[in-house]
Amino acid sequence: MKIIGVLGGMSWESTVVYYERMNRAVRERLGGAHSAEILLYSVDFGRIEALQHAGEWEALTEEMITGARRLMLGGAAFLVIATNTMHKMAEAVQAVTGLEVLHIADATAAAVRAAGARRVGLLGTRFTMEEPFLREKLAGWGLDVLVPDAEGRELVHRIIYEELVQGVVRDESRQRYREVMARLVERGAEGIVLGCTEIGLLVGADDASMPVFDTTRIHAEAAVERALAG
Repeated sequence: MKIIGVLGGMSWESTVVYYERMNRAVRERLGGAHSAEILLYSVDFGRIEALQHAGEWEALTEEMITGARRLMLGGAAFLVIATNTMHKMAEAVQAVTGLEVLHIADATAAAVRAAGARRVGLLGTRFTMEEPFLREKLAGWGLDVLVPDAEGRELVHRIIYEELVQGVVRDESRQRYREVMARLVERGAEGIVLGCTEIGLLVGADDASMPVFDTTRIHAEAAVERALAG
């Protein structure tokens, strides 16, 4: 089994889900008391969040590179960046460190294609929904990506940062997300990509009329497949 390097803490609420899902996936495949071999470097998300909203992406890239180097020195065979937004600098991290980054968009797009969907609605932080780094990756797999309107994007972003990353899950927010997803389906979405690793804490398959693709679960399981591959 290869050692999975996890660059997490963005937020730790979803990194917990990664850790649990990867260990469960290994046990499901190998049985018995088996679990995943994981190295985790967890950042202070308060610092990361402040830099994100200040637009300090060069400083954030250095933060990710520093974390990746620590994981590389610890013996990680490849890297999982346990957040969608910070895949904005995935290519830079891989180029500088030489450590393979298992990209969350590639894993998700493969799952979407396997399910037979071609047009998907994307929920995430404002950065993920409005900037091209994730949408273009998905489009490269032949997917047509829809995002909510400006009001919907602001709602989704606000709930992520003001509630979900702080472990707050509210029924009212779940209903608002359901409404945003329903509007994406009305526009032709054949599935909904939960493109922020905390969104799965709030909504899931029962909250949309079309298939839901939880990037946290998909990414974690793809990491296990990579770790167990020959």
